[in-house]
Amino acid sequence: MARLNVNPTRMELKKLKGRLATAVRGHKLLKDKSDEMIRRFTLLLRETKTLRDEVEKDLSATLRQFSLARSLTPAHVAEAAFAMPSVSVTVDCETDSIMGIDVPKLAIASSQRVKGLPYAYAEMTGEADYSVEMVEGLLPKMIALAQSEKAVRMLASEIERNKRRVNALEYVMIPQLQETIKYIKDKLDENERAAVVRLMKVKSKA
Repeated sequence: MARLNVNPTRMELKKLKGRLATAVRGHKLLKDKSDEMIRRFTLLLRETKTLRDEVEKDLSATLRQFSLARSLTPAHVAEAAFAMPSVSVTVDCETDSIMGIDVPKLAIASSQRVKGLPYAYAEMTGEADYSVEMVEGLLPKMIALAQSEKAVRMLASEIERNKRRVNALEYVMIPQLQETIKYIKDKLDENERAAVVRLMKVKSKA
């Protein structure tokens, strides 16, 4: 490990010892933070996986229902009917904090259904009505999934950044400071021995 390019003085030695103590303390704090973030990440990932499985299952059932509705209706009629929105939703976007990371917090503020259904009853079958209702029920879960997956990605990114900081301290900065401190100590001891030898020579000549 390459040492720092500093003058081997006692003042510099004191400064480096202070920096080393700070680096060691910072490394411990970052390591503890990293461990806690990984724990929280694991829990959140499990919740997200469960929610995604539910959404995919419900979405698959909804798509099957839509396919059934389309099969009972002429294609151009079904496409025109399903192109119209059946509900108007307002979502509040705020932030929540996980280990100091601001993650999105989404909540449905209001949900207003369009009066009736977005098509004439004579044009579509009852299967279409059921399909629209299934989509409306799926929307809150999809919003919750989007919030959860975004939080997972942000937490994973922060864990990676924190890991790089921990590694930089553990494998670069701390060893570099230790090596430099050892070099200065050795240099000061060498200078002290040289001074003692010179003093003994002066005394022997006196």
